[in-house]
Parts: sequence; C-alpha cells; structure tokens
Amino acid sequence: MSSTVAAILQRVVDGQRLAFDEAVALFHSHDLLAIGRAADLVSKRMHPEPFRTFNIDRNINYTNVCAAICDFCAFYRQVGATDAYVLDRPVLLDKIRETVELGGDQILMQGGLHPDLPFEWYEELLRDIKAHYPQVNVHGFSPPEIHFFSKKFKMPLETVLGRLKAAGLGSLPGGGGEILVDRVRKAMTKGKVMSDDWINVHRVWHKLGGVSTATMMFGHIETLEERVVHLDRVRALQDETHGLTAFISWTFQPENTDMADVPAAGAFEYLKTQAISRLYLDNVPNIQSSWVTQGPKIGHLALHFGANDMGSLMIEENVVASAGTVYYLTLEQIKRSIREAGYIPRQRNVFYKYIDVEPVSELVVASRVAV
Repeated sequence: MSSTVAAILQRVVDGQRLAFDEAVALFHSHDLLAIGRAADLVSKRMHPEPFRTFNIDRNINYTNVCAAICDFCAFYRQVGATDAYVLDRPVLLDKIRETVELGGDQILMQGGLHPDLPFEWYEELLRDIKAHYPQVNVHGFSPPEIHFFSKKFKMPLETVLGRLKAAGLGSLPGGGGEILVDRVRKAMTKGKVMSDDWINVHRVWHKLGGVSTATMMFGHIETLEERVVHLDRVRALQDETHGLTAFISWTFQPENTDMADVPAAGAFEYLKTQAISRLYLDNVPNIQSSWVTQGPKIGHLALHFGANDMGSLMIEENVVASAGTVYYLTLEQIKRSIREAGYIPRQRNVFYKYIDVEPVSELVVASRVAV
C-alpha cells in the first residue's frame, strides 16, 4: 500500500471527512483490501450493533412503457410494442398480497415514463393500494418519473409530490441516478431527467418531510473522477436535507442493451466502489450490498467492504433481470450470509427500524463468542 493511500485511509478511519481529490486517489489505487478494511472499520463505527439488516419487499413495475430512450436499459418498451404493458389493478394488488403473506411490509413500485396515463391514474393506484393494504409502505416513483410528471402535467414538484404523498406514497426510491454528470447522462439517455433535476426531486421530497434512497449505476462510460462527482452530489444533498436513509450502488449490466459492447465491471471494481462510497458518504447512515448484480458470494463479502445491509429479499425483479442478471436468494440464504459474516440478521423497514422480534438466543451466543 502506498504511503499516500495509507495516510488518506487513516484520516478517514480517525473520523475526518474524505476530500474529493483523496477519493479520486483511492479510485486510482489498486489497494482493494486496505480500502475495504477502512470501509469496514467506518461501517462498524457507525453501526457498532451486532446486527446486519435486510428487508422483504417486491419490485413491482406497473408498466414497461417509457418515453425516454436509455441505451443501458433492456426493460423499457415504446408505446405500441407488442410486449408493452400496464399492469391491471387486480394483478398488481395480488402481487402485494403475496408479498404480505411472505412477511413483507413494502413494495418498490416503479415504471417507465408512460406518455398516456393521466396523473389521477397514479393517485388512484396509491389510494387502492392503501385501501387494501394500509400497513404496506409504498416506496415508489423514481426521480425521473416524478420529474416527468411535473413536466407532463405542468405542475410544480411540490404539487406533484404533495398529491402523491396525500394519496399514499410513503418514500422515494433513488432509481434513475446512474451517474450524476450531465455529460454521461446525455451520452446514454434521451428524454430523461438531468442531474440537477434528479437532485431537486429529492430535495423537494425531503422538504415535505419524506425520506428517500440514493443510487449509483457505474462501470460504463463514466470516468473514475465522475464517480466521485456523483458521490459528492449525494453527500452535498444529504448535508442540506438529511433525508437519505441509504445508498445503493451496482455495476452496469450490459447484456441485451444497446451498450452490450461495454465490458462488464467485475467484483474487484464493485467492492472498491462500494468501499469508497462508505468512506465518502459519511452522512448517509446505511450502505446496501448489491448481491442482485454481484451474486451471493460477493454480496456476502460486501458486508466486510462497508455495507451494513443486505438489501431486499426481492421477491420479484424485472429491470436488472432483463439485462441477463438473474441472481436470487431465499430468505434463509440472506440470513445465512449475514450470520457467516459474523452478524445477527434483523428484518427492517425503509426507515431502518427493526420490525422483527429481537433474537435473544442469537444475542446470547454472540455475547459468549465475544467474551
């Protein structure tokens, strides 16, 4: 390990904020184990409890019709495509029923930017969900969707988000973040929200009292410096609003997309990026492991590279799966991964509150091992 990298890591472990240029230096470094060890120490400082968490939810894509064109997306369809769809309400509600029966308390609900659905359709959707399943949190509508609603229906963001919240929207996912650099976004997308507006959707939602998550999809045409720009924008937003509960990063999945010629980033790049994210985002409390794109072994290892959460059981996932990634874990496999990492698994909600019964027997075993 170089002396420069060692000094940077020591300062961060000691509690100092990682500077932009220092993060760039870490990205250009190949000292994966040292960076991972530092991220693990920071994660343990922020989460000294013996638990690592997961949640049970379902990704429901209410439509695959999208007015935007994203070269990296294998899921979207244009209006009129033979396999374009909008889920019938009974089908969508049945998916939620199955989720609840499996112990879930949340759905992640996103779709494309559908050009023909009226705004009232979305409000009625939320009201129907809350009427049938009032206990279920709707983690719904990504910033690109919210921005699209604002433009299409000619309403301020405050109005769009206020009406959706009143209808039953509980929290906002961080989808569509990709890389928060307009050079990258313009090169890969057409008709989709740019960086400032993506940030502003979160800002307005937080001012309304809501919470959200932030994401990053990397490993395509961005530079290492642009990854740090993305992290810096997320950190600045959190400094301002304190509304982000978690950060999730994953590698671009090129298969079946218009960017299939881009080499897929591997586990080394994923673990390094996640670890640096933990070091840089000192104000975002939780980092999720991305086993969905990396597989169970790397997802498990991610708990030693800055992650304190295994993410969701993910009863259903369509977008990443469309690009050829089909990793799935059972609830027991997720719990086992956490135990094998040396922690006690706990189920949490979107607010990172435990919603299971405290596992007293495991706590006793853990305390004996510690002694």
